[in-house]
Amino acid sequence: MRPVFEKYVASFGLEDRLTFHGGDFFTDDLPGADVIVLGQILHGWGLEEKRLLLKKAYDALPDGGAVLVYDAIIDDDRKENTFGLLASLNMLIETRSGFEYTAADGRAWLADTGFSSSRIEPLTDGYSMLVGIK
Repeated sequence: MRPVFEKYVASFGLEDRLTFHGGDFFTDDLPGADVIVLGQILHGWGLEEKRLLLKKAYDALPDGGAVLVYDAIIDDDRKENTFGLLASLNMLIETRSGFEYTAADGRAWLADTGFSSSRIEPLTDGYSMLVGIK
C-alpha cells in the first residue's frame, strides 16, 4: 500500500503533511496522531475487534484529538439506510463476524472507550462519519 499512498499524496503536494505507517492494527500500536481515520474498517470485524480498534485509536490520540470512523452506518431505527442494511447483510455473509452498526452503537462504543464527545455526520451514498473527540 505504501507506493500507492505515496503516489496519491504526492499528486496533491502533501508529502510533508501525511505519513504512511505500515503494520497490523491488531498487533501493533497505532502511531500517534492528531486525527486517526478508520475508513470502512470497523464494519469488517466483530464487536470485540471494533472495541479494540477504537481503544487503540484512543490511546494513540492526544487530548482533543479525533477519530473519524466512516462506514455505511445504519440509522438508529434501522429503517432508512437501505444501503447500510444491505452492506451489513453482505458483511455477515462474507466475513466471520463483521456487521454494519447504528450511530447509537458507535457513539456508545466511543463513550465506553473514554472519548469525551461524539457526533454523527451524514456523508453521501449511504455512508456516514462517526466523529469521536478525546
